[in-house]
Amino acid sequence: MAAIPSTTSLASDSRGLESLRRNAAQDPKAAVRDAAKQFESLFMNELLKSMRAATVESGLMDNEATKLGTQMLDSQLATKMSGQPGGLADVIARQLERQMGLSPGPIPSTQRANNSLPLVPSRPDATPKIPEKSAAGFVSQHTRAAEAAEKSTGIPAAFMIAQSAHETGWGKKEIVGRDGTNSHNLFGIKAGANWSGPTVDVMTTEYIGGRAQKVVQKFRAYANHAESFADYAKLMKDSPRYQNVVAAGADAKGFAQGLQRAGYATDPAYADKLTRVINTTLRLQREQA
Repeated sequence: MAAIPSTTSLASDSRGLESLRRNAAQDPKAAVRDAAKQFESLFMNELLKSMRAATVESGLMDNEATKLGTQMLDSQLATKMSGQPGGLADVIARQLERQMGLSPGPIPSTQRANNSLPLVPSRPDATPKIPEKSAAGFVSQHTRAAEAAEKSTGIPAAFMIAQSAHETGWGKKEIVGRDGTNSHNLFGIKAGANWSGPTVDVMTTEYIGGRAQKVVQKFRAYANHAESFADYAKLMKDSPRYQNVVAAGADAKGFAQGLQRAGYATDPAYADKLTRVINTTLRLQREQA
């Protein structure tokens, strides 16, 4: 993979913008992070110039050489001060990622489809119309992580991709904290008393007594989507609560109903909705094969 242009080169050479645009197609998230650093570097440079203009008076020793040296020093200071954890670059990057709908990492291609899994009957009105283009990208993007989770649980990768698609609206409605941090939580797993990792607080809809209510819930957060699949696989494999889900094997209807019976979600129509998304996922995999 080609290297992303450094902060220093882009801050001093406008041609770096064209290089950044080319590399963005290979690693969009890295390109966004680098662009955010450039914005912060330019902002810090202007800030230093304004401070000097307000506090430094011209003297007899000032000349074009000293002015150039000062500008170069400011540029280097701005570059060093940019990109620090928790700085302006992080804020800019998060905003750009949300606006552009970027997912971490490049999207791997789907090498195979599981044609042995049959489609199952589902209610036609169970879920909204599927966004075909973004859905196909979602399936491709998470196939590798889902296949790794399949090896440890025996649950077909297509079923897990479908569940993550249902939980996130095909990646359009991922769980994001109040500070804009993406939790990378694709399965809506809440953070219980036994969870010691990072969390995010989110307003969500829960069905209490059959009625939808808005409540604030604490959800688990991960460094990336692969960690989300791995943690979901561990939950399915280790929790006695979901033993029937794992035991369903390649039975899509049994998988979906097993999750609902185990109380995975409070939506009374969860199994019907998930079954339809499983069918869509299987069809997309076959079309991509």
